[in-house]
Amino acid sequence: MRLTPHCYAATGLGYSSPWCVNAGFVAGEEDTLVVDTGGNALAAQTLHGYALAVRPQNRLLAFNTEKHFDHISGNSTFRNLGVQIWAHPDCVRTEAEFHNEIVEMNAAIADPVRRAHGEAAAFFTGTQLVCATHEAGEGTVFHLGGVKAEVLATPGHTATNLSVWVAAECVLYTGDTIVTGYLPNLDAGGLGDWMLWLDSLNRIDALNPEIVVPGHGQIARGAEITSALTRMRQILKDAILDGKSPTAA
Repeated sequence: MRLTPHCYAATGLGYSSPWCVNAGFVAGEEDTLVVDTGGNALAAQTLHGYALAVRPQNRLLAFNTEKHFDHISGNSTFRNLGVQIWAHPDCVRTEAEFHNEIVEMNAAIADPVRRAHGEAAAFFTGTQLVCATHEAGEGTVFHLGGVKAEVLATPGHTATNLSVWVAAECVLYTGDTIVTGYLPNLDAGGLGDWMLWLDSLNRIDALNPEIVVPGHGQIARGAEITSALTRMRQILKDAILDGKSPTAA
């Protein structure tokens, strides 16, 4: 969907039920920056098609907001097309970790026949593990032609979390730093990470964005952003007080 003259979002890309994941892109006059590549090759093909449909003459760049597979598993599609992929320098995964992701997804299939058939492999058809080819971090700026996208460090969910801020149009792509509807995943970190996460939310609040594209859930606008931030803060504060994630056993 088109959010502003240069900013677009692709919502509801499939991953592990009930979770879906969001991505998007910023289309300048010369380059298009794809923000997150989806959870598999099929999602990446969809994102690639949308980006080309908007600005077919543009050079494409891809960006990962974090290291979890629902945000990076489409990288191979873009790499095979010669697209540069940018991410935090520690946004690195191994083949063993990728294999375990498929095994865990398959184990979560409720139907025993489908589980025995290994249907999680179908979700990852054509998907290979590819890590970023270029490093990005706080202060990295992509000059796309007529608009620029700035990278902000927003750690907490993971140490590698980055957001993309398009100041001219007040649009922020947050990855999983903000999640709407779903409970955010606190299990990737601990108390120190959650404290950093609160700092990242404060930083986002100070930006006063008009549109937020979260890693999961509905796009937030206006007062919805305030509500999303308030909700995220409360979940994190409760976890800090309890000393455990809300989904911990």
